[in-house]
Parts: sequence; C-alpha cells; structure tokens
Amino acid sequence: MRILHTMIRSGNLARSIDFYTKVMGMTLLRQHDYPEGKFTLAFLGYGEESEQAVIELTYNWGVDNYDIGTGYGHIAIGVDDAFAACDKIKQLGGKVIREAGVMKGGNKVIAFVSDPDGYMIELIGKAE
Repeated sequence: MRILHTMIRSGNLARSIDFYTKVMGMTLLRQHDYPEGKFTLAFLGYGEESEQAVIELTYNWGVDNYDIGTGYGHIAIGVDDAFAACDKIKQLGGKVIREAGVMKGGNKVIAFVSDPDGYMIELIGKAE
C-alpha cells in the first residue's frame, strides 16, 4: 500500500494551479472536467503519480470559498533549504506564514506557507 494523493478543494482552480506550479514548483500532471457532476479535478506533484503521492485539487463549479475547519492540519514538503525556499516563495508572490527557523522543542528547520485558499503547507528542511 502507499498514499496516492491528498485532496483539497479550490475556490479558483486557475489561481490554485498557478500557485502550485509557479510558486511551489509542481507540475500539473492531469486535469479533467466532469460536467455531469459539475466539478473539475487537477492532479499536481513533483513526479509521476505512479512513483509518488500527489495533490488533487477539486473545484466544484460555482463554489468559490470553503471553510477549512479545525480538522485539517497541513501538507508537508521536504526542501533542501527552508530559508531559501521561503525567500523564493515570497519573490514569486506566495505568502509565508511562519518564517524558516528551528521548530520549537526540536532541531529541524521548518516554515509554513499558505496556498491561495488558505491551506497550510509546511516546508521541512533537510537535516544538516
């Protein structure tokens, strides 16, 4: 068994795809409209779905806002350098919520960014 994808809802699919491809450096792997169900799915990742987990963006036509709720935590992405990743994300128009720094009570360097719909993404730097 393996994790295939994590699904999050998007209020503006084009804006979300732009963020995940241009700011986070993912590739749009596939996208398909489902007119009968009135929704669109887009799958993005750092490699092929056959090799690793990806993010599924679900856009329900006509819904432009979601309450994220208290059950959602974050998506975690490993990076070589969390400080450099934050700088690049800010340069590309992304929103850094917590600047890179050592996590409380630990020794890993982490940071948090927010996607356009408010979903949190944790950046975890490689251990020195």
